[in-house]
Amino acid sequence: MSDTPKATDGARRYAIDVQVDEAYAGDVSAEALTAVATRVLTRLEQPDAAGLTIVVTDDDQVRALNRTYRDEDSATDVLSFAATEGEGFVLPDDAPPYLGDVIISFPTALAQANAQGQPVEAELRLLVAHGCLHLLGYDHATPEEEATMWALQADVLAGA
Repeated sequence: MSDTPKATDGARRYAIDVQVDEAYAGDVSAEALTAVATRVLTRLEQPDAAGLTIVVTDDDQVRALNRTYRDEDSATDVLSFAATEGEGFVLPDDAPPYLGDVIISFPTALAQANAQGQPVEAELRLLVAHGCLHLLGYDHATPEEEATMWALQADVLAGA
């Protein structure tokens, strides 16, 4: 996996770690994914130094995580694991908040991009925005939630 440095957006600084499987390293711009995550965190006024991890991997890894944590034995495009869900871990009181992990299946993202006639980079940016919103508590289980989440995604991606 390849890593990227911490991201800075104006006065805000977030700890965004992007890890890309070697097989996809040439096809993924970690900087573009970091920029989208930074826009989400900035738009939703997250505290400086808030952190998250974005992992771009394959269908097998995503399927294994989906099976283990969601009891669904299939690959999906993106999974979000918010640090506020499940069993937490103890951080010092002065530590910046860790928001969680966004896991993206590159092959699924590529297939979706091809089906929509758009570049895979656009699909990856959408999935990062979507995953980050889930980390921050947004969902799309009801029409009202979906409308709110989709509007936020569109707002963030308009600057992408």
